[in-house]
Amino acid sequence: MKPSAKPVVAIDIGGTKYIVAVISADHQILSRVYRHTLSREGPEKVIARLMSTIDEVIDKSGIKPSQLGGIAVAYAGLVDIDKGIVTEAPNLPHWNNVPLRDMLVDRFKMPAFVINDASAAALGEHRLGAGKELNNLIFITVSTGIGGGIIINGELYNGTDGCAGEIGHTVVQLDGPECSCGRRGCWESLASGTAIARMAKEGLRSGEKSILLDMTYGVIDDVRAETVAAGARKGDALCKRVINQAACYLGIGLGNLVNIFNPQMIIIGGGVSAMGEMILRPARRSMKEHAFKLPASTVRVVRVGLGTDSGLLGAAIYAQLMAGGKR
Repeated sequence: MKPSAKPVVAIDIGGTKYIVAVISADHQILSRVYRHTLSREGPEKVIARLMSTIDEVIDKSGIKPSQLGGIAVAYAGLVDIDKGIVTEAPNLPHWNNVPLRDMLVDRFKMPAFVINDASAAALGEHRLGAGKELNNLIFITVSTGIGGGIIINGELYNGTDGCAGEIGHTVVQLDGPECSCGRRGCWESLASGTAIARMAKEGLRSGEKSILLDMTYGVIDDVRAETVAAGARKGDALCKRVINQAACYLGIGLGNLVNIFNPQMIIIGGGVSAMGEMILRPARRSMKEHAFKLPASTVRVVRVGLGTDSGLLGAAIYAQLMAGGKR
């Protein structure tokens, strides 16, 4: 089936912010708005703001609602894609069994689709980004949490229920720190931006010296992953240790993926990817220590090609494919 030739509304909802855009049939962004998710307020208030933002973005685009082919949401959580229900989201409190698709259809009277955000980003990178024309790749978003999207033989792999790719919740350390999902030792709890910030705070509270205290005016709780990255670039010992530790765990997870999927490429996006080679170089080294030689020598580990637009563009592609009759 051919994809829909109509523009669509694409939405990327994360734990910190959401983005709404109108994207043309040839994948040009016609209008875009960023908003803070404020997820702790609960899904009802977030969705109410989202609906208003969709109206705003459509108005800015100059496209009439009747000209749109649908709405697609890339969501940071587990999604039942057949029913369009957000089943759970470790980093967005109280988002349990939310019928997001039906809510959008009722409000905007057009087709709507919901897909995991990392799966959408994998689709975007495969069609338009760093993995263009590759048959087998994995996209990983490393930010507040860790999520994944999988392309096998040129097609997005969703699994039986649409839950494939929740690689951040594979356990890499049985007695590790508690994860947002309630389990212990998940990859996400050891290698995400949240994990980097937590490890740095633990170091400060245990008495380690660091310029982080100057950078946050002595407020330890204000330490973020990007603060740690900035400190590492200045040569701070604590920051460098924390990033190397996170990179080691990141590499362990990458090695697992290499052994399971033998991909041509692993694409890393999300806020932590902005650290670039500072974290990717030691992560690649760790990956090679934990993967078989042949697949580890074949795979390329690269930064995201579409930047922060991977999820948006992937969601748009997904909506256009679905509206065109392709599942």
